[in-house]
Amino acid sequence: MLNPKDIKRDLRREALARRDALDVSFRIEASLAMALAANEIECPPGTVVSGFWPMRSEVDVRPLMTALGERGARLSLPAILDRTTIAFRELTRTGELVDMGYGTMGPAENAETLDPSIILVPLAAFDSRGHRIGYGAGYYDRAIARLVDAGHSPRLIGIAFDCQEVARVPDEPHDVVIPEILTESGLRRFAPSL
Repeated sequence: MLNPKDIKRDLRREALARRDALDVSFRIEASLAMALAANEIECPPGTVVSGFWPMRSEVDVRPLMTALGERGARLSLPAILDRTTIAFRELTRTGELVDMGYGTMGPAENAETLDPSIILVPLAAFDSRGHRIGYGAGYYDRAIARLVDAGHSPRLIGIAFDCQEVARVPDEPHDVVIPEILTESGLRRFAPSL
């Protein structure tokens, strides 16, 4: 019998293969359509929102971030500090972006570090309970845990295409459940697990 890590590895590989197979023009149109969800995300002016710089065939959340920024959100991107840690640095129009590895970009060291109130969370796969599979490094699980330990309770919104949904993600104690997932079909909210 496979252990949860092996099951997650297989589900991740299969979901990412489906995502990679999506037509480029479909991914672009779906990413633009998801920007319309900005109207469904309560985001008073000054709210700190963390997005992510898309890598490979990920949803491009930059149109959504732009829409939130136009409503007054303060934007940030994750910056990879080392093999286990990310920090959320402010994204500004004039700020320098640097290569973070893995095909992604982030604000340079001189950008202000922020504690986001809303985190747009990239993922490889998800299920109908809001359980997610990340890319395996645990960056977001640790970053979210640090924010919670510091007294913050960020709103977590997973970002994916519909084709990344799987029947069930195995539960592990360290997993962070995502209560909302945004796909090209819209914003889905999940009831808390019992």
